[in-house]
Amino acid sequence: MTKAKNRGIVQNRETIEKIIANLTLFDDDLMSRAFDQNIEATELLLRLILKRNIKVLSVNGQDEIKNSAVGGRNVILDVYALDEDESEMDIEVQGNSEGAHVKRARFHSSMVDSRMLRAGQKFRELKDSYVIFIYKHDKFQRGLPIYHIDRYVSETREPFGDGAHIVYVNGNYKGEDEIGKLMQDFHQADPDNMYYKELAEGVRHYKESKGGNETMCEAVENYAKEYAKEYAKECSIRSSANIIKNTMESTNCTLQEALDNAKIFGEDRELIIEEISENS
Repeated sequence: MTKAKNRGIVQNRETIEKIIANLTLFDDDLMSRAFDQNIEATELLLRLILKRNIKVLSVNGQDEIKNSAVGGRNVILDVYALDEDESEMDIEVQGNSEGAHVKRARFHSSMVDSRMLRAGQKFRELKDSYVIFIYKHDKFQRGLPIYHIDRYVSETREPFGDGAHIVYVNGNYKGEDEIGKLMQDFHQADPDNMYYKELAEGVRHYKESKGGNETMCEAVENYAKEYAKEYAKECSIRSSANIIKNTMESTNCTLQEALDNAKIFGEDRELIIEEISENS
């Protein structure tokens, strides 16, 4: 291998190491790994958020739930936990508003529920489910540390009691209480500066231990490859949209006619239409 290639690999590795050093628990690649099989950290997190002691039986990072409908959308849970009462917990971290959309919470809740009952089981056997979004910002802009979403009967304001719970944690909360310290830990890149040792140890493993660091390097590299593909696709769509717009202007044809003439169909057609409508 030439010196130039060696130098390129070293520079690339250095870049990856810097990225990993700056990762926080708001980065789902780190978060899902730090909590994977980490019962102690998961129990701490759920205790602080739900304000009660919870005995976690199992916890998995990046747990996939497949949709039984043909062509249906699957979900990959950042962290999936099961407690001693067999209640199911989906814990998600989100940095943007689209990722923390209320309808995503609804969909996640339904998907978690969908795998609880076996054939022949009665509906009353359905256990409680919790979908917890730790959102980097204040979702509802009220300054509260936590927002609990449960169903109520509109006319009486009595709890519906179906056992489905959605919780949003305000990642921008800076109080000096337990949730404030928890959110400071989620924003903290250096495990030495974390309040809770259970979280610090999980983060330190993936940043500083050889095996954990190698795992994170691979995750960052894979993410970079996927990002490069997505970016190339976006550039291609943007370029095609400009060509279609120019064609429309020069030939005085409609958008659909220009797309037909260019033989653009399927997903690319939809993306180009969306790109043109957003920038027109």
